[in-house]
Amino acid sequence: MSTAIGRLLRPLRADATRSPLAGAGFTAPRIITVSSPDFADGAPMPVRCAGPGVGDNQSPELHWTGVPAEARQLVLILDDVDVPLRAPLIHSIAVLDPELGGLAAGEFNADHVRVFPTMLSKTGYSGPRPIPGHGPHRYRFHVLALDFAITTQITSTKQLIDAASTRVVARGTLTGTYER
Repeated sequence: MSTAIGRLLRPLRADATRSPLAGAGFTAPRIITVSSPDFADGAPMPVRCAGPGVGDNQSPELHWTGVPAEARQLVLILDDVDVPLRAPLIHSIAVLDPELGGLAAGEFNADHVRVFPTMLSKTGYSGPRPIPGHGPHRYRFHVLALDFAITTQITSTKQLIDAASTRVVARGTLTGTYER
């Protein structure tokens, strides 16, 4: 896509309040602290973390603390809050063991990570690829601690988000930016 189209679409941004994670069912009583040695909260993400055709599509190293003992499952969601659509676009979503304290760089696609298909990826991490000229996009890594385990009967992102609603016991977010 040309930079001119990106500039034309620049005023169009998703409405963060339309995110499925913005509803009351995703309010959590406790906070998970999410961090990365690859970028600070609100800072640019490295090129190697950008999506196919832009970077190496390698997920960043992520760390989190504050997962409560009653957590039975973690859900990691990457979304783009600045995509020129009505709602933020979910890039990647995965289910993790609650004992994990993070993921190494590139580990989003590891065997112990249960990935759910999204519009952008069927197999795992799908990094930033904003429209050239559209300006900086914010990419949010959400870590949700749930009070139940996600069963194998839940197979889609929509089913996962529906099941997680009202079951979040702690939540945290790390935001990285990317611009082309």
